[in-house]
Formats: sequence, C-alpha cells, structure tokens
Amino acid sequence: MKVIKYHSKKFEELFNRVYRRNRRVEEKVRRILEDVKSSGDEALLRYTRKFDRVKLTAREIAVSESEINGAYQNISPDFISALKIAVENVNRFYRKQKRRSWKISGEDGVILGEKIRPLESVGIYIPAGTAPLPSTVYMTVLPAKLAGVEKVYLITPPNQFKSVDPHILAVANLLKVDGIFKAGGAQAIAAFAFGTKTIPRVDKIVGPGNAYVAEAKRQVFGYCDIDMVAGPTEVVILANDYSEPDFVAADLLAQSEHHLGTAILVTTSKRLAKFMKKVPARGHIIVVKNLREAVDAVNKIAPEHLQVMVKNPQRIIKDVKHAGAIFIGSYTPTAVGDYIAGPSHVLPTGGTARFFSGLGVDDFMKSSHIISYSRKALEKVAKPLEHIANLEGLVKHVESVKVRFNGK
Repeated sequence: MKVIKYHSKKFEELFNRVYRRNRRVEEKVRRILEDVKSSGDEALLRYTRKFDRVKLTAREIAVSESEINGAYQNISPDFISALKIAVENVNRFYRKQKRRSWKISGEDGVILGEKIRPLESVGIYIPAGTAPLPSTVYMTVLPAKLAGVEKVYLITPPNQFKSVDPHILAVANLLKVDGIFKAGGAQAIAAFAFGTKTIPRVDKIVGPGNAYVAEAKRQVFGYCDIDMVAGPTEVVILANDYSEPDFVAADLLAQSEHHLGTAILVTTSKRLAKFMKKVPARGHIIVVKNLREAVDAVNKIAPEHLQVMVKNPQRIIKDVKHAGAIFIGSYTPTAVGDYIAGPSHVLPTGGTARFFSGLGVDDFMKSSHIISYSRKALEKVAKPLEHIANLEGLVKHVESVKVRFNGK
C-alpha cells in the first residue's frame, strides 16, 4: 500500500471524485439496450451466447420449478441455518424503517396528507462473477418484501451448465421471489427496463454489477427507477496508535478480495502507516495530523464503508457527514455488514455517499400528496393564490378558482 499525504495533490486527484463515464462502455451499452428493446428475447439470447458463452433457448430463460427443487439437493443444512439468522437480522432492522400514510386536518375543513404505497414491481440484479452472491439476494429482496412490493423478480447470469447457483435459487425461493431469470450484464437491465416476451417490465431495478450494468442502469433511468449507479466497492479504516494492527491489516486485506475493491487507511500514526505499507492490499494510506483532520479526509472521500477503530469512536462519528455505512469499534469488521448484521450491503460508492443512502424500505415505496379543501377554505386563500398566479402569468389558474364563486 502507498502512503499519501492528506494535503497533497495526489489526494485531491484520488478522492475529489465524480462519476466519470467511460464513453466506450456508454456506446456499447446504448446499442445493447436498443437491441433488447426492439428484439426482446431474441437479443437477450444472442448476448447470452456472446458474453456468457451459454446457449439458451427462449424456454430456458425463466428458471423452472424443477431447477428450484433440484437446488435444495446441493446445499447444506448449515447454510440454511446461517441463512435463517441473517434473514431474521435483516427483517428486524427493516421493520423499523417502514413509513405509513398520514393526514392532518386544518381549519375550515382543509385536509392534507401523504398516501404511502409500495411499488408494484421490482427487478433485482444479482451478479455472478467468480463466486455466487446469495447474500445479495436477501439483502435486496427482504427490504422490497417488507415494503409490500407486489411482484419481486430476480435476474442473474447463467453458468456454463445453463443453470443458476443452487444457493441463489434456494434463497430466492425461500423468500418467495415471483420469478427468476437467466441473463446478465446490460442486456439483463434492458430486459427489466423494457420487458420482453419472457421477462416482465418493472418499475425499479436494484442491485450491484460491473461497469456495464452500472451504465445500463444509468441509461434506463426514466423508463424505470433505479437504486443508484454504483462502482467498485471501497472501505476506509480510521485508525491510530490505539488500534490493533492485525485487525486493521485483516480488514484491509478482506476488502482486496473484492474485484477492483479499494482499501484506504486514514491514520494519525506513522508507526501504523509504516506497518501497513507491507500489507499486500489494493489501496492507499492517508497520514493526517490529528483526528479532526482524519474526519475531514473521511468526509472528502465519502466512503461506502467506514470503520472507526479508535479509542472513543462515538466522539468521531458525530462529525462524520458522508458514509454509506459506519462500523464502530474494533470488533465490527465490514464482514458483519456484508452478511449478517441486518442493514443491506447495497451501499453508495465512489463518493456518492454525499447524496445517496444505503438500500432501504423507502427505496421500494412511493407517495402521493393528499389535498382536500372545502368551499370556505378555498375562499380564504383565493386572494393570495390570485396574486401569485397573476405574477406568473397564469390567468386561467385564477379563473379556475373564481368560477367556483361566480354568482354564488
């Protein structure tokens, strides 16, 4: 790992980041989206042959009941036991998030409120790289289910045997997902955004993915909603002389297990920085003068994961403005957030924690404003309404109010 001084130009280059689009990826994705939009399943199958090297038929796009039943023969009871613990923790966390409709009654019969409803349909993308990601299934499906989404679908790339990892199938089935489909990359996002003969169009697409998936989500936004445009995963560890070096090293190395994952140590300790230079993790060491400067560095980076491993972490985190998830203390590695704690591991990356939040129940809800006026209440506001509408040149708006009192 390389040491970078906090106030250096290198720091600004690395962490004064914005989402930079790769124009080559952007154009490739645009062509794929248009192709799937116009040709549906036929294009989907063609791209599956090209990119995944798997030759499916149209009937094989949707996972069958027999495939799901067969999946249970290839998973261990220990996995089911672990899954039950994770699911209960996720459910316990997200039950606290759910909002409900409300209304208030004012003078003269005015009623204002908000009608909260779940989305009708959601499509969840599950990557399938070097290893299956069953944790991403329950981290995305459960908030949607708790929100009350009517139809939750899952899409994931097929493997060389034209099937889906049994753990992913089992988790999706146990959580009562309404349909599982075999497709990956930008073409899978296109299928959910536009719909095909086999795959239904959805109201929102969520889930992590590579650069092509992220770019596809960005381009289909407007045809449907998306959770966020996410990039490679990252962790920032804030540590000092109090911190246990072996814990810090282990957590930096754990982050480097992710494809393109970045590990960043922010520290006041030159001794710790010297020790961590030998750790073969992908990332950087930022040396700062004091903990106040350390928090400033964290807020500039706006990391996906922040681990605070100093003696009094609560004093530090009160000043943290930007982080997707904050892990407090020496015995809270990001691994517990990835798998078992409860909050979803779908988090903002690349500095977008400045304005995005981790996936939650609200991501699967929408609201309608409720407004009800009586005659007396409308009459009371007619003059101020008329003044503002005339100022904006919208005279018909004024007439739509006045007509209700003409000759009465």
